[in-house]
Amino acid sequence: MRATAVRRTALAASAAALALLATACGGTSDADKKDDKDAAGGSSSAPKAPAEALTAAELEKATLAQGDVTGRKVTKAGPADEVPADGVTVDKEACLPVAHAMYGVAQKGSVATTKRKVIDEPKAGGKKSLEDLADGEAEDAFKEAFDLTSTFVALNSYEGTAGPDAFAALKKAAADCAGGFTATVAGTPTKVASIAEEKVTGGDEAAAWTVTSEDDGDKAPFKLVALRKEGTVATFFSFNLAAAGGGVKFEVPAEVVAAQDKKLA
Repeated sequence: MRATAVRRTALAASAAALALLATACGGTSDADKKDDKDAAGGSSSAPKAPAEALTAAELEKATLAQGDVTGRKVTKAGPADEVPADGVTVDKEACLPVAHAMYGVAQKGSVATTKRKVIDEPKAGGKKSLEDLADGEAEDAFKEAFDLTSTFVALNSYEGTAGPDAFAALKKAAADCAGGFTATVAGTPTKVASIAEEKVTGGDEAAAWTVTSEDDGDKAPFKLVALRKEGTVATFFSFNLAAAGGGVKFEVPAEVVAAQDKKLA
């Protein structure tokens, strides 16, 4: 495969991913919801007594910072990344908690929020340009150069039982909307083709999914993770450009989740 063909094919396949990343890796507003204990086939570990919400200062201290995750750059999301609370709409109301989690939108009862972008550091080596590579090498070079995962992390501190409720609502919505839905932000629709459950551990309870977006027949996988520790709910929304182009296995960002879990402990 020629270098130009590699670029054209990969960019076409990742168009939907990049469009969603532009907002998702900077979104803010709402986060997730929760429903009852048996949502999506799992049981909620809701606290027996209402949780005391972390203050803004406490939440900031518990949020990921540079140096917390090896091989990743951690930065704060800025004002341009903000999505207003009413800025996300869906064609299926039951799917709203998933859309909110994708864009870091906080649910009712949230008293404090922090947002971070966590991006894999580029791998060393691979200085050759695609034009200088022989047939067959260009595709491998593209995969290696763009096999970087970007994760948008939102932490929301909730009063009372609002945190467990938000987590449960997200689990239920992910199960109810496994067949897909369409979310619209700032007038731009994003079609979610499917939601499939993944494995993850952490906090008092955690859940994860592969969210597959689709644009003109091109599909791109994202990873969505939710982790609750007492009254705080953390959501992680990740994408990998090489995986969007095909041929690279894209995993749940377990090390990022583990690092955040450790700081919340």
